[in-house]
Amino acid sequence: MAKLDVEDLQVWQLAMESIAEIYRVTQAWPKEELYGLTSQVRRAAVSVAANIAEGKARDSTAEFLRFIAIAAGSNSEVQTLVRVARKVGILKENDFESLDEKPVRIAQMLGALRRSLKKRL
Repeated sequence: MAKLDVEDLQVWQLAMESIAEIYRVTQAWPKEELYGLTSQVRRAAVSVAANIAEGKARDSTAEFLRFIAIAAGSNSEVQTLVRVARKVGILKENDFESLDEKPVRIAQMLGALRRSLKKRL
């Protein structure tokens, strides 16, 4: 399997780890949430990594910046949904701490990447 160009980005790697953890944790969530909160948080997490990858594959720095902004929005959605799951009692406290930590780190890394890319414009 050929390596993706984006695989060298630490923020993409962390986003992929976040996806795996979210899928693992949400497997234990109530089945009635499968098409609600479970689906929504999974899609948002996948969107973070997918938008970083799509932006990296674009031909311009401006386009990459646009997709980084979209990834940042999806990352904020993940943070919010994780907090909703905690608030409604379907997310255990020990899982919350881990799931809440990654989006914070991803947001910091996306911000640093955004600042670095803006210098290229």
